[in-house]
This record gives sequence, C-alpha cells and structure tokens, in this order.
Amino acid sequence: MYSKFGNVGCAQYVFDEMPQRNEASWSTAIAGYVRVGLYEEALWLFIEMWGGEGIWPNGYMLASLITACCRSEEMVCQGIQIHGLVVKIGWLSDVFVSSALLHFYGNHGFMPNAGKFFDEMSERNVVSWTSLMVGYSNYGCLEEVVEIYGRMRREGVKCNSNSFATIISACGSLEDELLGSQVLAHVLVCGFMGNVSVANALIFMFGSCGNVDDAYYVFHRMDERDIISWNSLISACSHNQLCEESLQCFRWMRHCNEKPNSTTLSSLISACTNVDELKWGKGVHGAVVKHGLDSVCVCNTLVTMYSASGKCREAELLFQEMPEKDLISWNSMMSGYVQNGDCQISLQVFAELLKTSKFRNHVSFATALAACSCPEALIEGKSVHALILRGEFHDNLLLGNALITMYGKCGAMKEAEQVFSMMPAHDGITWNALIGGYMEKEEPDKVVSTFKLMRDSSISLNYITMVNVLGSFSSPCELQNFGKPVHGYLVQAGFESDSYVQNSLLTMYAKCGDLYSSNFLFDRLVNKSVVSWNAMIAANSHLGRGEDALKLFVEMHQSGLELDQFSLTVSLAASAGLGFLEEGQQIHSLIIKLGFESDLDIANAVMDMYGKCGEMDDVLQMVPESGNRSRLIWNTLISVYSRHGYFEKAKETFHQMLEQGPKPDHVTFVALLSACNHGGLVDEGLSYFSSMTSEFKIPPGIEHCVCMIDLLGRSGRLAEAEKFIAEMPVPPNDLVWRSLLSACRTHNNLDLGKKAAEHLLEVDPSDDSAYVLLSNICAVNGRWEDVNHIRTQMKSIKLKKKPACSWVKVNNKVSTFGIGDKSHPQSIQIYTKLKDLMNMIRQSGYVPDTTFALHDTDEEQKEHNLWNHSEKLALAFALLNTPKGSKIKVFKNLRVCGDCHSVYKYVSLAVHREIVLRDPYRFHHFREGKCSCLDYWLGATEAPHTSQPWPAARVASPLTGAASLRLRPGDFPSRVRGLGFGVTPTGVGATTQNNAIIKELMGLREKYENLSSYVYNQHKQGQQGGDGHTCTCQPQNGNSSNKCGMKCKLIDWVVAIDHNALIWRTQANMRTIEQALGESISWPKQHVFIPNT
Repeated sequence: MYSKFGNVGCAQYVFDEMPQRNEASWSTAIAGYVRVGLYEEALWLFIEMWGGEGIWPNGYMLASLITACCRSEEMVCQGIQIHGLVVKIGWLSDVFVSSALLHFYGNHGFMPNAGKFFDEMSERNVVSWTSLMVGYSNYGCLEEVVEIYGRMRREGVKCNSNSFATIISACGSLEDELLGSQVLAHVLVCGFMGNVSVANALIFMFGSCGNVDDAYYVFHRMDERDIISWNSLISACSHNQLCEESLQCFRWMRHCNEKPNSTTLSSLISACTNVDELKWGKGVHGAVVKHGLDSVCVCNTLVTMYSASGKCREAELLFQEMPEKDLISWNSMMSGYVQNGDCQISLQVFAELLKTSKFRNHVSFATALAACSCPEALIEGKSVHALILRGEFHDNLLLGNALITMYGKCGAMKEAEQVFSMMPAHDGITWNALIGGYMEKEEPDKVVSTFKLMRDSSISLNYITMVNVLGSFSSPCELQNFGKPVHGYLVQAGFESDSYVQNSLLTMYAKCGDLYSSNFLFDRLVNKSVVSWNAMIAANSHLGRGEDALKLFVEMHQSGLELDQFSLTVSLAASAGLGFLEEGQQIHSLIIKLGFESDLDIANAVMDMYGKCGEMDDVLQMVPESGNRSRLIWNTLISVYSRHGYFEKAKETFHQMLEQGPKPDHVTFVALLSACNHGGLVDEGLSYFSSMTSEFKIPPGIEHCVCMIDLLGRSGRLAEAEKFIAEMPVPPNDLVWRSLLSACRTHNNLDLGKKAAEHLLEVDPSDDSAYVLLSNICAVNGRWEDVNHIRTQMKSIKLKKKPACSWVKVNNKVSTFGIGDKSHPQSIQIYTKLKDLMNMIRQSGYVPDTTFALHDTDEEQKEHNLWNHSEKLALAFALLNTPKGSKIKVFKNLRVCGDCHSVYKYVSLAVHREIVLRDPYRFHHFREGKCSCLDYWLGATEAPHTSQPWPAARVASPLTGAASLRLRPGDFPSRVRGLGFGVTPTGVGATTQNNAIIKELMGLREKYENLSSYVYNQHKQGQQGGDGHTCTCQPQNGNSSNKCGMKCKLIDWVVAIDHNALIWRTQANMRTIEQALGESISWPKQHVFIPNT
C-alpha cells in the first residue's frame, strides 16, 4: 500500500520490521523502488536478496528490475547482466520478462538486438509487439513500425491502445494520411476512439498532415482530455504556421483551468517564428519568465524562435543567460547562425562546444557541415570531416549525406565521390546530394550517369531527384540530348503531376531557350501556384523578355495570389534588365507596402535594380552603415561601382569590407575581378586572384577564371590567357572560350580565334557567338571568303545571329530600335537628325571607323551601314524628344560598337548633354566628349593611368577642344607595330636593340598619356582630300603633291599633344624613329595641322 502511493519511507520501515520475508515481500519492495524512480536502490535490494538471503527471483521481480534498467541511462550494463541471469535461471520464456527485455533494448537504441530477440521469442503478446513498435519509433525507423503493424494484423494479434497510438503517431511523422485513414478505420472497428492516448495521436497525425480541421473535430469529440490533448492541438496549429489559432487554443486551455507545462509553451513559441508573429512570441517569452517555466526545453525553443525571425542578437543573449544548456541548446544556436548566413560565427559556437562539453551528436556535426557549405569554408569543412572520422559517427548515414552536400556546394566533387564510395549504405538523400553537387558544378553528363545508376539501384526516386536532374540542363544541346529524354521518363514514372517537378520543367525549357514549351506547360497547369508564376516570370526575365516578365507579374498580382520574396526579386531583376526605373520604383513601393523592405535578398535586389537603371545616388542612399552591412550588400556595392566605372571605389569598398565587414566569399571576388577587368587593372587583378586562393582559401570557380581570361585578353596578353586556360583548376566551359574569342576579335588574332571558336562549338554547337565573332575577325583581316563560308555554315544549320537592339524610354513609353529600323512613326525625323549629327561632329573632327562595318563593301556603304546602328537611332530619337540639357539614357542588348562609342563622345560635347549608354557589360557615361570607361573597353594595350570615371586632367585637342582618341593596334600598319603598342615587333627593326627603342617610345607615350590618333585621322582625310585641313609638311622624296608618304604618317602617329600645337622637335626622338625604321628621314622643322577655319 505505502509503495503504491509513493511513501517509500513507510514502506521501507514496514519491510525492515518484518520478522520473516518471502519472495512476494522482496518483489513488492523492489517494485516500489522502481515505481518512484529509485532504480539503484532497487538493484541493491535485489543483490541483498539474491546474495544474502538466497531467495530466487520470480518473473515479476525480474521484469521490475529490467524496467529500472530501461528507464535509467546509467544502468545499461546492469540490464545486459540481468538478461544473462534471466537466461541462466530459465525465465526467458516468460512473456512479461521477455517483453520487458525487448523494451529495454528498444529504449536504449539497440534495435538490431531487439529485432533479433523478438524473432527468437517463444511466446509473444500484444505488449511484445507494442514494445518493438515503440522501440523502432523512438529509433526513427518509422517504416519498420508500419511493417510490424502489418505483421500484427496478418498474425491476428489484437492491438491495444498503445499499439494504435504508436502506429498513428508513425503515420503522422511520415505524413502518410492514406495509411492513417486506414488505421483510423481499424480503430473505429475495435472501439478505441474514446481512448485518450489514441485520440491524442490522431490529433497529432491530422496536424502533421495539414488537416487542422480534422484535428479540431477529434478534439471536440473527446469525452476526456489531458494536457497532452491540449498540447497536441496547439502543436497541430503551430506545425501549420497558424499562430493566431495556437494562441486561441492557449486561451481556451487557460479558460478550462488546464495548467500549461513546458511542452505547451514550446509548441506555442514554435508558432511565432515568422517576423510578423514575433511580437506574440515575445509576449509568450514574458509569460515564461513570469511563471518561472524557463526550462531548458522552453529556452531552446525561444532561441530557435529568435533565430528563425532573424534576431540572432536576441537569441545569443538568451543563450548566454541560460543557467543550464543541453546539446539541443548548442545545436539550436549553431543552426540559427547558419540560417541567417553567419556561418563563421556558427563554427565559432561549434568550436566552443568542443571545448566546453564532451557531449556532441550527429546533429552538431551536421550543422557544422552546413556552415561550411561554401567554397571559402572548404578547409573548415575538411576539419569537421576529420573530427567525424576520429569519433563514433564515421558510419552515420545522416553525416555521410551532409558531407556529400557540403563538398558538392564547395565544388569539391572528388571528395564527395570518395565519401560516397566509403559509405556503408546509401539512401535517396545520398544520391540526391551527389546529383545536386554535379548540378552545382554544371556537369550534366555526370548528373545523367549518376541518375541512371540511382535508377538501377533499389533506391526509390523522388521529386527532389527529378528537380536536381532537370536543373542541370541549360543549353539547347543539353535539352535535346538529356532534358527531353528525362522529361519522357518522369511522365512514365508518374512525376508529371508533382508541382515541384512541373515548375522545374518550366525553368529547364526556359533556360535552354525553348520558351514556347515553357508557355505550353504553364498554360496546361490546372492550378497555377505562386511558384509556377515565379518560374515563368524568372524564365522570361532570364531570356531577355523583361516586358513579358513584368506583364506576368502584374497578372499574378491581379489574380489575388500572395506575392512572396522571390516574386518581388525576379520582377525587380526584369525591371533592372530593361532599365525601367519607373516600374522598378513602383515595385519598390509595393515591397515597402507588403513589409518586405527588411528582407536581405530583396534589399539587395532593389539596390541592384537602381544600379542597373543608372541611379547610383539611390544605391548609395540605401546602403546601411558599414558595420550593419551583410556580405550580400558589400558584394552588390562593389559590383555597382564596377559597372559604373568607379574602379578605385570598388577597390576601396573591398578593403573596407576586409576591415569592417564579413569575410569575402567567391561572389565578392567575382565582383572585384570584374572591376579590375573593366578598368584594365591587370596587375591588380592578378594580385587579387592570387590572394583569393592563397590568403582567403577560396578555390577559383569558373566565374573567376572567365574574369581573368577577359582581363588578360583585353590587355593584349593573349598568350597568357591561353596558358591560363590550359592550367585552370576547373574544366573550361562556353564562357571561357567565348571570352578568349572576343579578345581575339579585339586584337585581330585570327589563328587563336579559330582555336577558341572550335573549342566553343565543341561545348555548344548551337552557339551563334562562335560563328559571329570568328566572322568578325576574318572581316577585319579582309578574309571575305572565310566570312562568306562562315555565314553559309550558319544558314545551313539554321542558326541566326542575335539581332542588336537598343531602346530608350521617353514620357513613360519605350521606343525600341533595330539596325536600319524604319518602323518607328518618327523615322523620317530620326534619320534627318542623324544626318545633322553626322555633319555636326564631322566638323569637330569625327572620322567614321569603318573597321566596325563588317561587310565587303566600299567605304561609302560602310559609313552608311555604321550610321544605321541601333544605338545611333535611339540617340537621335532621344535628342528629338527630350528637353535640352536633360540626361539621356540609352540601353542596348549587345556590346556597343567602337564607332558608336566615338559618336556618343562627340555628340555629348556638341550638344552639351550627359548621355548614359548601358550595354550588357557596363555603363558608359558620356560628358563633354569624355567617357567613363576611358576607352579601355576598345582593347587598349595597357591600363588607363587613372581609374576614376571623370579624370580632372584629360588632354584635349587644341584644334577642336574634343578629347583625343586612344589608338588601337589595328590602326597601325605592320611596319610600325613594333613601336610599343602591344603588338609583337615584326619586319624592319625587330631586333634586340629595338626592345630598348620600344621601351623608350612606351615611356614617351606614358608621359603624354594620349597619342594623337586624332592627328592621324585628320591627316588620312587630308590625303583623300576635301576635309578642310592642310598639311604643312615639305614635299619629300620628290613628291610635290600634298599627299605625304609613310614617314610623315609615322610622325603623326607618335606625335604628342603639347599645349597649343602638335610639334615634334626633340632630336633624340627623331633618331629613335630612324633607328626603328632602319633608314634616315628628312625631317621637317615643324609639323602641324592648321584648320582652314
């Protein structure tokens, strides 16, 4: 009696006063100790009975002792010893003893032993079956629970309330509503619907499957409720993010005088993880403190709530103030930092855990690996991997999957493959992680081969597999070879109805350029979700159809669907791609109205939109203080500075980030290297690339390599670029070869250009840029037969060059122009304006650069073709339709041509207006005859001497006031290309001695900064006559005409602008030229152009 009511003291007193004790006395006393949790005392009492009194135990006593060992974590060894005693004295056949042993092994996680023991049991009852089910459920093997339930039904074993509660809970955890409904029918037949435990399990199951209404229905029909009933209902609401419903249940619970416990508050706090519900979560936090329910469990949930809401500072303070922390506390804090992008801090918490606690589990290591899932943290990831191998978790399946995921996101697929091969077992997550790694590495061949291996194995495919595979294809060739066959397979396998797979199909076809198929699939969708709309908006934006993307966004908004962060981000990207500032501002206003302005990704997208629309001031206004900037903001700021020509500011921002901000990542260096690329900062770019790998331990990705190839190629160092490709740590893709081919076009290197084009076509045979760029190189070199052959090839495979297109927005209306476009209502006025502009800038010294006219026609036709370019038409239209003195913004879908760039400079000076031209690579700001790019993009052989977009001292021509133009290597005959213009010296004078001469001329060029290509162009026109200029050179070599020979041209090319006249007088420089040519020259005393005006 005393022991049943928990009065152990009285029970012990009565037991000690007994004059004679028998087997029943000892059994009752031991069971009493077990009942009140005095497990060690129960064991000592048994030892006293067995060793001192010599009384043999009975089945009830042994079952009580095994139960004590089951409940105590410190008595596992004693439980195994009692199992041995049970076998020795012959009590193993007793169903109660064997059921207790089964429960002991299952409770301590020895499920293989438990399963084997169960199969060897001579007699089983419902308790035995239920113990095995509970063991597998606690161990996380829910499929085994379902299988055991099926065996019970087949063998005719009647379930009890615990059996039903266990299988229903397993259905809830598996979110298998169909099986749960079948079990519910069995419950109704057996009459257990009124059982509290079964009803609680049903509430949990319906909540886990998203059927909160059914959970309420079960709750309302319960005749009796306990605290678990209320907690289950609150948890069901919380699981489905129904914060208000959770709070209403809590108020109802208090109204019914049911006292909440830690589980109640934990479930309630879990419902308040969104930013909007954080105020309710803080209120619950106050109630926790007020009623003293701040247990470790509740505090852990509060840490998770603050972390999930982006309030890591509050989570950290709570974590530090916790008087007691368990392993879940540490794991929650680490996970919170990872979710908010603070991976370095998460690793610091993990290091602190290793120092202060000897306890850590597989979740701790998995979270640490998640913090290392970026290229710059690869070394830390390998260190965590080493710790796993040293510990007891080296065979853990979850950690094996986490390792493959980590290595895949770091681009280290060799290491991922090694982990995969060493794992003792694989599941679907393992295969999906490996396929996802290949997808991140852009290796579609390996994705497909791994997918085939997975399909041939016994592992079932799921929607994640299909999403990863479909996301690996991004070109028409890959679509034809891989994408369409995979599409056929997933239809056959029954995945076509899955919403995630449907959206992935939309994206795949769009990425591969087949927007027609994307639209077809989208129109066939019965229920278009937010994700479906987002996929189509992103697809149109990605393919350059920004207007269609914005129309879809408006339709989506009008349809009543709730916009999410991705909807707003992709619509901002569409506005940015088009340069539509007004539409971008409207979306920004909508973002503020919806309360998304604090979202980091959206804030970054807004900044990017303003930057791509040319509004640098708006970007800077949005940038927070340096101490509050995320890595994403720093990266965007560097990128915007680079795009607008503020190369020094980009570098300063990077160094400021090193001092005050987070550690740079691979995206940071892409932005930084792009800045060096656009600014021609070759040596600095090489230095940053080297420090990225050596100092910051970031392995170079394909984006970094493309930047370096473009940097070297544009500066004329083509041999170094080719060597860089051969030594790249990643296999070259189409971007690499296209970049090299573009550099060959800039520097007219036909041989290397052919090699690059061949490699590019091997990667993607349908790439039109390979044919177009190679054709341009041949055209510049006068290889017209080759040009015709290339164009014939393009026609034979039905490949068309991407047409150039420019647009300008005036009075909230977009006007678009193609080459030679006459479809515009104002086309007559536009072409008249172009003619006026041509005459105007010719008087200022403009000479058409016909090397950019890539057709085999006469000079006059080439000039005519140049003035049909789309950016010139857009400029003329803007000048006709905008107020005088206002800024003009023109956008183009391809890189601006060199002649149009020159025209824009002359026009900006002639009309005294700022003109902004944006192409896919950068902004060109034209003011008073100068461009922010410093003409480097034309392929200058060395970096500009200043990387500021508006240099204070830019040398101007004394004849016109216009800025002098920088010479290109293609402007020089082969005879004089050895004079230090970045071309290998050939012909006369190409000797060792000539290197010193070249160096001297380079120094001269550096001294004056700008060579007078202006003089050369004017002189060239003077030879052809009719340009209004007169050459004052004395006739040479018997030439009495006004047409000068090569020697006179050479002087024009190397003459430097010096104050008010173009004068060459230095005798030393004259001798240098003579030595370079290998012959003497009859030099004039003064060489100057005098305008007739």
